[in-house]
Amino acid sequence: MTARTSCRTTAAKSRMAAVGTIAVAGALLLTACGDQTKSTDSSPSSSSSSSSESKAPLFDQLPKAIQDAGVIKVGSDIAYPPVEFKDTSGKTVGIDPDLADALGKQLGVKFEFENGTFDTLVTGLRAKRYDLVMSAMTDTKDRQNGVDGDTGKKVGEGVDFVDYFTAGVSLYTKKGADNGISKWSDLCGKKMVVQRATVSDDLAKAESAKCVADGKQKISIEAFDNDQQAQTRLRSGGAVVGASDFPVTAYAVKTSGGGKDFQVVGEQVEAAPYGIALAKNNPLTPTLLTAMNEIIKNGEYGKVMTKWGVADGAVTEAKLNGGS
Repeated sequence: MTARTSCRTTAAKSRMAAVGTIAVAGALLLTACGDQTKSTDSSPSSSSSSSSESKAPLFDQLPKAIQDAGVIKVGSDIAYPPVEFKDTSGKTVGIDPDLADALGKQLGVKFEFENGTFDTLVTGLRAKRYDLVMSAMTDTKDRQNGVDGDTGKKVGEGVDFVDYFTAGVSLYTKKGADNGISKWSDLCGKKMVVQRATVSDDLAKAESAKCVADGKQKISIEAFDNDQQAQTRLRSGGAVVGASDFPVTAYAVKTSGGGKDFQVVGEQVEAAPYGIALAKNNPLTPTLLTAMNEIIKNGEYGKVMTKWGVADGAVTEAKLNGGS
């Protein structure tokens, strides 16, 4: 979950995210801020709205601009399975798109996912390119306050989060090649891969600083635009360990190479909430919070968690700005 925290940051304390679900065992082993240079990929999730929008329970509570548009634009890094990714037909699928479908039924509007690199999403939100960001983003106080987790400096307007899931960060290696790694303190002197601007990235930097302070070699960290690039680098032998949100790690372990490429090492750390990010004081926020709690109550949320094998990371109540 993170991931996906310098944007996904103090991350060192928090994308962290990942699903205890899969957590466990790995049985279910199914189981990131603006101008994007990536092409925008508008992929509406198949949110069903009633032919008569007014029939949706919460439609009248939406800001008029969204009522008129009939659409909520979602910024997302659509390369983070199983949270959001493209299936073989090119359709955007995953935990977040499925939740968006369920939310759309409550709100009477469609959620359209637009692809961008994780570290540009919050900037895109500030620029009003999106109405919200839904991208396995860890809710942290730094993000809420618009602070850069690495420098502690204010970098822009903060965001509000509607928290809807809990996840931690896991380490993974090539299968059968753990190189003596079972915990973060084993990483000194090792080369690792992460996705840029995520909680995993922040944790790696923090751990490397500890290594140096203890008189050991720093961690050689290679950061990529997306997690799949990081996985490719590790798979090819360009590094010995990677880190990502647990649901993502578990999913990669289960699916990459038919389950023969990777293995999880050690326990997940820094469990924290994933949040849907919105501009501060956005009138959409309270309605979205209500909608999330409605789908938790009516069972649609639970169906999505079960479908993707991440029920251990499910929450019983959506909260506003619950990250630390």
